[in-house]
Amino acid sequence: MPKIDTWGNLPPGVRQHLIDRMRDRAISIADLNHLRLWIDSHPEVPEGDWYRDFGSFKICGNGALPKTFLLRGQAAKGKAV
Repeated sequence: MPKIDTWGNLPPGVRQHLIDRMRDRAISIADLNHLRLWIDSHPEVPEGDWYRDFGSFKICGNGALPKTFLLRGQAAKGKAV
């Protein structure tokens, strides 16, 4: 199973998309800290689509790449991690 890439290893376009979605979704600093701690743990993620629910938001990805953020209540596809 792949491990989620760290922020510095993300392609620039993906990184910018995530920054834009963080702003659009108004994700709090406390919530981003929970995300950082999870990513720092080098979690394994499925090869295909996946998501992680943090309560106030979800992060969705495919393989080692996180792809976007969703608001609470928005449907995510893939395997929950």
